[in-house]
This record gives sequence, structure tokens and C-alpha cells, in this order.
Amino acid sequence: MAMHKSTSASSLGPGGLDLSQAFFKPISNAEPPSPTKRHTKITVVGVGNVGMAIAQTILTQDLADELALVDANADKLQGEMLDLQHAAAFLPRTKIQASLDYEITAGSDLCIITAGARQIPGESRLNLIQRNLSLFKSIVPPLAKYSPESILLVVSNPVDVLTYVAWKLSGFPANRVIGSGTNLDSSRFRFLIADHLDVNAQDVQAYIVGEHGDSSVALWSSISVGGVPVLSFLKRQQIVYEKETLENIHKEVVQGAYEVIRLKGYTSWAIGYSVASLARTILRNQRKIHPVSVLANGFYDIDGGDVFISLPAQLGRSGVLGVTNVHLTDEEALQLRNSAKAILEIQSELAI
Repeated sequence: MAMHKSTSASSLGPGGLDLSQAFFKPISNAEPPSPTKRHTKITVVGVGNVGMAIAQTILTQDLADELALVDANADKLQGEMLDLQHAAAFLPRTKIQASLDYEITAGSDLCIITAGARQIPGESRLNLIQRNLSLFKSIVPPLAKYSPESILLVVSNPVDVLTYVAWKLSGFPANRVIGSGTNLDSSRFRFLIADHLDVNAQDVQAYIVGEHGDSSVALWSSISVGGVPVLSFLKRQQIVYEKETLENIHKEVVQGAYEVIRLKGYTSWAIGYSVASLARTILRNQRKIHPVSVLANGFYDIDGGDVFISLPAQLGRSGVLGVTNVHLTDEEALQLRNSAKAILEIQSELAI
């Protein structure tokens, strides 16, 4: 079922007559449009709270010429498409289409997967992952078929395992499969540090790496504010700080999403902005460094099998350009390897 409602209203004339020809007179000796002009297309799979926050942010930030929405719920899908189309007068011009059929996603530069099964009370994490694995088997292969050159960006949770699943199901090279990972956790982290020091969060360089979840790792040793490494500065100035204070800030980061879910039922806006920032970096080849879920084998002595966890990675038009060689303390490196082990254990029980 397709719902390709065009944003153009050029066929308003009698019998669907194309009025654009009458409305505009071409200049003489004009050439047809250049085929090399870059046309950017983004697909969002899943039009729940997260998917729509991402779609809305992509539109307001003018990141795509075309936006394709896919979901299994036809009514919800059409309603969301119409609601966005009706805002056309207030937004940069973007062609918005929606369909149950993945054919609509053909030629996408970036495919963002937000669809996922919700955890049933009392359900084990492994059972939830198995249900999401089944769901991904119906999502990833058609995306790869219709957009073989695209980049896959997985947002569905548990994001690290499902990014691995998407990589396996797509057959894509690892640089073109990315998980949103700890990009948002790191933003929460920067906000909390900035709040403690009363500075702008954009002046804080700080990363959370590892699993997007309880075993994530805060890289305290490499935090800097305005170019000043914080912990070594405190040491030099002989300023005493409590390790417990640092641990509490990290705890607050981990609990952040749970707190939002407890209060409003779901998270949406922060993840919307987080994923739009990744889309901007990738599609505009910004070569910025984001902590995202990437194939981590061989980095920081992570071994034991193929595993996707968040590391500070440079992103650009071809996806992951490289992983930053951040100096880790022995304790941080151990925590990171333990985080990878926890994910590998879950993966070993998956039938993929």
C-alpha cells in the first residue's frame, strides 16, 4: 500500500492538467537540470515517538530533499505523513512520502531504523532481543535491496546488539552500519558537567563509551573544558575531588532515560536531535567525532568476536571514517572490555 502524496500541487488543472507548464515559462536556450546535482534522501523506519521526533528534526534542519517513512501500521503512518505535509508552508521544501512497501525507500542515502518491539513487563532481555531479531529480518534485507549504497543507522534498543544484527542481515561493509550508541549519553554527560561548572555544554569535551546501557564507561581521564584537561588540572592545583561525585554524575547519565520514561512515558526529543546531528555529520561529510556504536574488534584490545559498541568515531559521507585513538587509563580500558564481553555473551545466544 503506497501513500506517495506529492508535495507538489502542479496537477490541479482539469483532468489532472499539469499547471506548472502554464505557470512558468522556461527561458530560451535552457539546458535540462544537471544529473549530477546532489539529491539527498533519508528513510525513517518506524513512526513511533522516536521515529517522528527524528523525522521532524530532520525536516526543520533541512537535511534532506526527500523523506520516506515506513511502518507496519497503515493508519498511523498515513496520519503522520499528512501531519508533516500540512506543515509544508513553514518548512524547507522536502518531498515527504510514506508506504508499507519498502520500494518507497529506493535510492536512500541514509536509512534510520527506529522500529522495535517493546519490552513486556517481566520479559527477559534475551527474549526481547529475539523478538527484535525477527522484526529486523523483515526490515533490513529490503532496505539493503532497494538502497545498496546507503548507510544504516540503528536507533532501536538494545542498540549495540541490533546494530550487529543489522550488519549481519544487510551484508554491508562495517563502515556503513552505525548504531546511535552513546551519542545521546555523551550529550547528557556534557550537560551535567557543564551544569556543575556553570559553563556552556558545547565547551565541554567528554565521552561515554561502551554499551548504551548500564555497563557504559565514562572517560573521565580525557574530559576537558575550554581545552583544559579537568582531572589533571585539579591534580596540578592540588584540588581534592571525591571519586563518588564523578560516579554519581555517570549514574545520573545512565538513569537519565529511565527518569524521562518514568515521567512522560517515553523519550523522544533528545534522541531526535542526537540522530539528526549524526545525519548532518554523515550526509554533509562534516568529519565530526561522535561516540557511536561501531564494529570494535581490534580497538583498545577488544577481542572475542564481532561486537558493536560505542567508541569516539569520525563520521562522514562514507559512514565511519575511523576510530579516535583516545588515551584510556587501565581502569577505563578494562571497563570497556567488560562492556564488550557483556554484549558478546548476549549475541552468542542469538540464532543469527
